[in-house]
Amino acid sequence: MNTETIKSTEVLAANTERISGSEAVIKCLLAEGVDILYGYPGGAIMPVYDELYKYQDKLHHVLTRHEQGATHAAQGYARISGKVGVAIATSGPGATNLITGIADAQIDSTPMVCITGQVGSHLLGSDAFQETDIVGISTPVTKWNHQITKASQIPEVFAKAFYIAKSGRPGPVLIDITKDAQFEEFDFSYKKCEGIRSYKPVPDIDFEKVQEAANLINNAKMPMIVWGQGVILGEAENELKAVIEKAGIPAAWTILGASAIPTSHPLNIGMVGMHGNYAPNKLTNECDVLIAIGMRFDDRVTGNLATYAKQAKVIHFEIDPAEVDKNVKTDVAVLGDSKESLAHLLPLLQEKSHPDWHQEFKDLYAIEYEKVIKNDLHPTKEGLTMGEVLKEINIQSKGEAAIVTDVGQHQMIACRYAEFNQTKSNITSGGLGTMGFGLPAAIGAKMAAPEREVVSISGDGGYQMTIQELGTIFQQKAAVKVVVLNNDFLGMVRQWQQLFFDKRYASTEMVNPDFVAIAKGYYLNARKVTKREDLKEAVAEMMASKEAYFLEVCVEKEGNVFPMIPTGASVSDIRLE
Repeated sequence: MNTETIKSTEVLAANTERISGSEAVIKCLLAEGVDILYGYPGGAIMPVYDELYKYQDKLHHVLTRHEQGATHAAQGYARISGKVGVAIATSGPGATNLITGIADAQIDSTPMVCITGQVGSHLLGSDAFQETDIVGISTPVTKWNHQITKASQIPEVFAKAFYIAKSGRPGPVLIDITKDAQFEEFDFSYKKCEGIRSYKPVPDIDFEKVQEAANLINNAKMPMIVWGQGVILGEAENELKAVIEKAGIPAAWTILGASAIPTSHPLNIGMVGMHGNYAPNKLTNECDVLIAIGMRFDDRVTGNLATYAKQAKVIHFEIDPAEVDKNVKTDVAVLGDSKESLAHLLPLLQEKSHPDWHQEFKDLYAIEYEKVIKNDLHPTKEGLTMGEVLKEINIQSKGEAAIVTDVGQHQMIACRYAEFNQTKSNITSGGLGTMGFGLPAAIGAKMAAPEREVVSISGDGGYQMTIQELGTIFQQKAAVKVVVLNNDFLGMVRQWQQLFFDKRYASTEMVNPDFVAIAKGYYLNARKVTKREDLKEAVAEMMASKEAYFLEVCVEKEGNVFPMIPTGASVSDIRLE
């Protein structure tokens, strides 16, 4: 008996090492393949930062200028790489400053692990200095969270956190670690998580449902696909393309689905949603079968639910059972991973082309081109438009750049007109609509994909919410191209005030600083364009730069984004002016 006991103890000892909780945090991150994390130090997380100092050769910490910047940078990193983004902050205000980015990641299904320091466990609940209940605060906006009070809990909780963040429908996870748990020593060993009881990240595919979906599609006369980010997250781009081409179905995208198939694809009919394209919005209410793939029928896409696609049979391919029948009643729901589901669907589809139906989209596009697109991209008026700036960026990048946008008019224009040839190229804040997202997210994207051209596009409003991250660009030498489309207004709010509030521009006019001087203060190459004749050359100069570059373009003050579906209106009531 004794001999056996000694043996098993020896085996245990061989697989473990005696280390502190803070070192264990670093070792867990390395075991999960983390090479970059974004954060801001402070008292309650200091032991972990002390360990980071020792592991600088293996783990690159990026000091952002605000904790919100750290979460958005981690999001940008995750969105372009498909890996889990990591952000770290101290307790109290450090932790609460992460919340906006966490909420953004939750609604946009971005895999992220946030680590926060916490006061010592003996102080919990005493209103100690920089104590907040971050587990309580973050519960509504995380996929999972956990407070660690003992060092021995660290390996299991971290393994679980990374598994939950990236499996199934991805999302953000928060780990809160008390200061005493960071100092405490224990016998460390790490095992990756491969499953959690009662958590089934990917539902099993019901093949009968796939067959039902195929039957509906094969019998459809006017089918239409709307795909979302689920295609990109599931890496189902090739499968989607194959399905569209074989069945000859016109396919539109939600704002987060953009770039899954090239913009120039003949069956790509544009964007749905409040400022999407005329044809796919209008014809949503005329198609006979609507196939939704990896999208969640958000209100910006559906408009008034009482009138949304009532004539159509609805097929929903979705990984998250909670999204099925939540807003739009489906006729066939195919649960499962988009890549797998579409791969099973493909052989069951008949080869078709639907030329007459496709022509209807082309006819409506021609109307939108005359009324909106032509004036956006080839304006004859004096003021510069946001659309022509995008056109120049497209020309210079040849559709290969990753476009990271902030939120507002420029976002809608960028999503409408950016040309994408490869996937994971459109990085924006979708469901939460977080102003200030663009600049830090572009930093994360550039650091995850240094070989790619990354262009950040912001308005003068959103840009000033996280303008301090220029300091991060300078310190990290991240070669981000920063474009500010300046109209001296909070443009989207002003547009609504013009259309629905009798031009009462309440608190929307901006008195702006000298953006070029600020960029130069951060040692960035910078330029301002006010005249059309200078635009082409300025964009070419920016795109040719090997370093970070700031370009301010002064666009017309009262330009509006059309088409537009007014709030609460039907998608059929989309306005062109």
